[in-house]
Amino acid sequence: MKLHAEALLFDNDGTLVSSMESVHRCWTRWAREYGITEEAFARVELHGRPAAEIIADLLPEPVRAGARDRIEALELADVPGGVVLLPGAKELLGALPAGRWAVVTSAGRRLAEARLREAGIDFPELVAADDVRRGKPDPEPFLLAARRLGVDPARCVVFEDAPAGLAAGRAAGMRTVALATTHPAEELDADVVLKDLSAVSALVEGAGVTLRTHGRE
Repeated sequence: MKLHAEALLFDNDGTLVSSMESVHRCWTRWAREYGITEEAFARVELHGRPAAEIIADLLPEPVRAGARDRIEALELADVPGGVVLLPGAKELLGALPAGRWAVVTSAGRRLAEARLREAGIDFPELVAADDVRRGKPDPEPFLLAARRLGVDPARCVVFEDAPAGLAAGRAAGMRTVALATTHPAEELDADVVLKDLSAVSALVEGAGVTLRTHGRE
């Protein structure tokens, strides 16, 4: 299958890198420190959501700011050795010039930058949780990325592994490529569903990028 775009927008965790073990390790410790029961903690979805939203589901307002600072400190300290570059990410990003792609993440800027650097990814543009008022599944993060790149949203392709991120891409009027790295393929609603970025290659032509998917979709 072929897709043509002027800009590619990538989620980070679960799309370019994996820090799932680190996330589970840090948030489990954080929950214990704040006296959150295992039952309450198990009901909360961690992946693909801003820390502030997760904390709001679990703690009263007066302690949320301190709790957010604590989880950020735990996750930043756990970055060394806690991030794995996912298949195909390095090759695909290496084929793209600056100005044609951005990272759009639900993580805060400091944590997102630390994880990208740990994985050896040089990012030209980054939209983080700090940059928006509403996170995924709201389209605001992807629309901001398109605006920063100077590209019509309809000419963007979003790469995501989480249902909330794919919903945000669709709401932004963008085409979507789902990667079955953290969720079963049947749970992912997208124009194309692939196992990971190793199933994608890119050819830069003038002002556009032609994407080819290969392997089992």
